[in-house]
Amino acid sequence: MRELYIAGRRIADDSAPFIVAEVGNNHQGSVETCKALFKAAAGCGVDAVKLQKRDNKTLFTEAMYNQPYNSENAFGPTYGAHREALEFGWEQYVELQAYAEGLGLIFFATAFDIPSADFLHRLGVPAFKVASGDLSNLPLIRHLTTYGKPMILSTGGGDLAMVYEAWTQCDTV
Repeated sequence: MRELYIAGRRIADDSAPFIVAEVGNNHQGSVETCKALFKAAAGCGVDAVKLQKRDNKTLFTEAMYNQPYNSENAFGPTYGAHREALEFGWEQYVELQAYAEGLGLIFFATAFDIPSADFLHRLGVPAFKVASGDLSNLPLIRHLTTYGKPMILSTGGGDLAMVYEAWTQCDTV
């Protein structure tokens, strides 16, 4: 039987589903909005809440980072400024992690790059999520395996060969 544990929660073929509320960046850069989303998720009975963590200057080229961003939904004049407005730093993550745990929720995040993975590991998240767009980012997946924590791989953006290749990286630890 397949089985794993995330923060003491058993997830197996014969267990109830593990339900994660994808908060992502829907908080729009506001800790208070994020807390409200966590509280609503807890009220729905989810097991966990998940954010997204990016080191934008690592993830994007300089040209992309500085590209004008002319959207009615922009949080800044460039794409980089927009993305930075959506990112929480260390203190916000510590506060949000404690808030989630106070609600009885497991707290973790998608790491979009190696610096973000290191950040989340230092924070002590019990698991990592890999976005389907990073299914072929084998250096990131290999790096995440070094922590020895469970990983949830999104597979919607990949084909079966990509899923298998990513899984073989996870299976090495």
